[in-house]
Amino acid sequence: MKLGFEDLKNKVCILTGGAGILGTSMAEALTAAGVITVILDMNQEAAESVAKRLKEDTGTETIGLRANVLDHSSLLEVREIVAGRFGAADFLINGAGGNSPGATTKAEQMDPGQISDLSEGFFGLQVESFRQVFDLNFMGTLLPSLVFADSMVGKGKGSIINISSMSAFKPLTKVPAYSAAKASINNFTQWLAVHFGKTGVRVNAIAPGFFLTNQNRFLLTREDTGELTPRGKKILANTPTGKFGQPGDLQGILLFLLSDLSLFINGVVVPVDGGYSAFGGV
Repeated sequence: MKLGFEDLKNKVCILTGGAGILGTSMAEALTAAGVITVILDMNQEAAESVAKRLKEDTGTETIGLRANVLDHSSLLEVREIVAGRFGAADFLINGAGGNSPGATTKAEQMDPGQISDLSEGFFGLQVESFRQVFDLNFMGTLLPSLVFADSMVGKGKGSIINISSMSAFKPLTKVPAYSAAKASINNFTQWLAVHFGKTGVRVNAIAPGFFLTNQNRFLLTREDTGELTPRGKKILANTPTGKFGQPGDLQGILLFLLSDLSLFINGVVVPVDGGYSAFGGV
């Protein structure tokens, strides 16, 4: 076996959430490796713009389509379009996800001596926002897997990569919905890896540490000055590398898990966190 990613060339990959910050970086890695990439996003204009740029930059076939990962019929329509242009998918990256202010508490802990308004903690969570966050992260991984994995099973080979989070291992304060949803991603990744274990389809996950994205920027930086919030400073103090991750930091592990270099790796959740999970705080 050649120690590279030559086996990825001309394979077809579905990438949900592909027009976001991390999704765009993943699409850059895929197209650079010659992977025919289908960028799915709720924002069709953004998906098409990213796809156009990457096709021009790399020469690799790339298209951007609007899709709602919570709408089964929307995903089925995409499957038909992709099959007509490129054939059935070889890879699926479930990159769609995110958090919501309504599913986030203002306080890290309920301290009776400091909190007079219970709505600043657990009791202030908006049930509908909580449900939306859980659905986006978990159901938004389940449904694309149902739609696109069948062709992989039929071929007897394929790879699914889910995007988890370090909050799946130890829930972070303030974000109970996001943490719970990502914990479900870890469990689902392992379950599906076992279920598909003899089919030739592998299922793994990547768990990013702290990356600045559109979903968490309001928690980590101040909108008026761009400076770190106390929470942002606390995170960096507990990350041995002393910095936030950059989108490109996910590219190497992504290509590795898709490629034949990782054929015997199945059902794992790989931290990409600057050492956060290894640090005990002292």
